[in-house]
Amino acid sequence: MSQLKIDVFTDVVCPWCLVGVARLHAALSNLPAGTEVDVENHPFYLDPNTPEDGVVVADMLRQRYGREPREMWARVEGEARSAGIDLDLSQQPRMFPTAKAHTLTRLARTLGTQHALANAIADAYFLSHQDINRDEVLAELAAAHGFSREDALAAMRDPEELAETEALAVAAAKSGIQGVPFFIFGGKFALSGAQPQAVFTQAIQQALAA
Repeated sequence: MSQLKIDVFTDVVCPWCLVGVARLHAALSNLPAGTEVDVENHPFYLDPNTPEDGVVVADMLRQRYGREPREMWARVEGEARSAGIDLDLSQQPRMFPTAKAHTLTRLARTLGTQHALANAIADAYFLSHQDINRDEVLAELAAAHGFSREDALAAMRDPEELAETEALAVAAAKSGIQGVPFFIFGGKFALSGAQPQAVFTQAIQQALAA
């Protein structure tokens, strides 16, 4: 049996992460039978300074890049469609802080539901247009992935757990990861960005061969 560890650095409010993870899944679906894959998610903050009530994405993009957001959204929406995702970024006007979401995702590792929960939170944000900084929204998602609602609420309100998530996100940024999505295959081969599916397939094959 072949074994492969994949470390995934994403943020649940990053649209390119949504596309990159979908392409990773597509590449993994073609692996030969008997290949055991362990995907571990790691926290990364797309914008660590996002205020508690979020920011209006369109205004932030205009201020930062001096361009209309529709132009920038069109590219990622097109790439999302090619990955089988019906993405309309205009339907989710705000970007929210993600410390609580990352904390629950981190703790879901021991439950065996980590990657599934990370994907569920991203889908809730981008596809169901929910506020993924609200405790009630996150508790409901966590309850479908191995947590009790009480444990989920306690975890996302625990200063020590939030501080651990913060430390890991800062460490990832200091390690040289400048943007997400970012993937490490077998601890040896790194891949940055929402690359074409063929690139993911090649990275997986190289890691398995090594």
